[in-house]
Amino acid sequence: MEAIKKLKPPKTPPKEVEAITKNVEVKKNEFWGWCVLASFLALLVISCGVYTLVKLFPNFLPHNKPGPNRPGPIARNYADALGIAFQFLDVQRSGKLVNNRIPWRGDSALRDGSDRNLDLSKGLYDAGDNVKFGFPMAFTATLLSWAILEYGQRMAAVEQLGHAQDSLKWITDFLINAHPSPNQLYVQVGDPDLDHECWERPEGMSERRPAAQVNASFPGSDVAAEVAAAMASASLVFKKIDPDYSFTLRTNAEELFAFADLYRGAYSVSIPQVKKFYNSTGYGDELLWAASWLYYATRDPSYLKYLTVINGDVFGNWGDPSWFSWDDKHAGTQVLLARMNFLGEKDGISPDENAKLQMYTRMAQATMCTLLPGSPSATSSRTAGGLIWVSEWNALQYSLAATFLAVLYSDYMATSQVQTLFCDGTTFSSKDLRHFAITQADYVLGKNPMEMSYLVGYGMDYPRYIHHRGSSIPVDSRTNCREGFKWYDSPDPNPNIPTGAVVGGPFMNETYVDNRTNHRQAEPTTYNSAFIVGLLSGLLTTASVPQSFG
Repeated sequence: MEAIKKLKPPKTPPKEVEAITKNVEVKKNEFWGWCVLASFLALLVISCGVYTLVKLFPNFLPHNKPGPNRPGPIARNYADALGIAFQFLDVQRSGKLVNNRIPWRGDSALRDGSDRNLDLSKGLYDAGDNVKFGFPMAFTATLLSWAILEYGQRMAAVEQLGHAQDSLKWITDFLINAHPSPNQLYVQVGDPDLDHECWERPEGMSERRPAAQVNASFPGSDVAAEVAAAMASASLVFKKIDPDYSFTLRTNAEELFAFADLYRGAYSVSIPQVKKFYNSTGYGDELLWAASWLYYATRDPSYLKYLTVINGDVFGNWGDPSWFSWDDKHAGTQVLLARMNFLGEKDGISPDENAKLQMYTRMAQATMCTLLPGSPSATSSRTAGGLIWVSEWNALQYSLAATFLAVLYSDYMATSQVQTLFCDGTTFSSKDLRHFAITQADYVLGKNPMEMSYLVGYGMDYPRYIHHRGSSIPVDSRTNCREGFKWYDSPDPNPNIPTGAVVGGPFMNETYVDNRTNHRQAEPTTYNSAFIVGLLSGLLTTASVPQSFG
């Protein structure tokens, strides 16, 4: 057979080969270009879809777990309790009421301050009586400001931020009017001795209501500094929503701080009458507290220097931790300044100032260690049921105050991703602090041996015989000062429920006597309400706090 010849492809001229090769490369590049463009468009569409789903449904992604900058779900029990707690701040309002949410309250004390040609009609009655004490009122405002600055977004998520801002402004309007000149501050409206001889609704008051002041001759560093703290912190709250009002508050705060520091003295010495009600045990803590808030509000380095290298050792109380309250601001100041260490707000701070800031932070840490069960330095000042308990007079003030600081410190740790709190060789996490805060909050809301909520209006069982004048007297009663005591002694529950009131709370043995005459346990206060508002706002969800107040 003839051999089969292999077929060979015809030879292509070199120039044509080069042209074909270039054409193939161009087509290939165009193909991959279109592929990249298509991939980019597909990725863009997918990203937009995921972004939309995440915005509408925050928990859409399975890995979207709570953490810094990622809010968890809202705790409905705390949201309900928060809405209730805010109402007591409305219950306590004095003056011409606007958008009144409390049907059994009306206008009262409209002529307060008229003896001094001032309008002191606004503000809050501090507790179950009808006196306006400036010291606890200003402290209530400072606490509200702090809660709003840290947890305003959480409040907004449950439609409570507006109530918080309105309550704060009702107080600061009063405080501005109470400061008519740089070295003058009105700190009380009403005669407490005369008031306590009466039992009457504030709407029906007819007795004399003098206004008491501190000034250069009769100083009050503690109360003036507390008002300065209230105004400075509130100026941050209103900085964006009402800049002019914010400026007015900041200006007043700086004047009052200068007055408090220059003319030093305790206001309860200048106004002896107040000793039986709100006696101050010192003013150094208020000066540091006010300087801290003024530093945040102004960023003026002189305030930082004041509270660190100048007066840190003098007023800082570097010894054992103390209990945060209307009278003692040390622990609050320590936690507030620890915020700077956690969140890195220390630009331009000198080594000496930083060393003192570390002292404040160490004291804040020591306070946290006293609160945590299982810590070697845990306090024994707690009931068998686990409630922090310091005094039989308004016991819940101390537990709520400590718990508010604990949830703040926990959030500072979580936001800055600090993993560990060291307590004498034992370590704890931010979650441990948060768990402690939850146990205290739940105790107050009814998880206690009495199985009763100490927040009036929350749950099915709460105090009914509250030591509170306006709540205990029927709206249509026409009784005068002394005649009203028939309602004080009445065996019937209060006809008007002071929703949101946090009563004084249990004794050390976990008992509570629901009796109107039991003012140690049954009297609510505005600062109790401010503490629980801050605490519940912090527990609404897990989320990071703002990097700065600015």
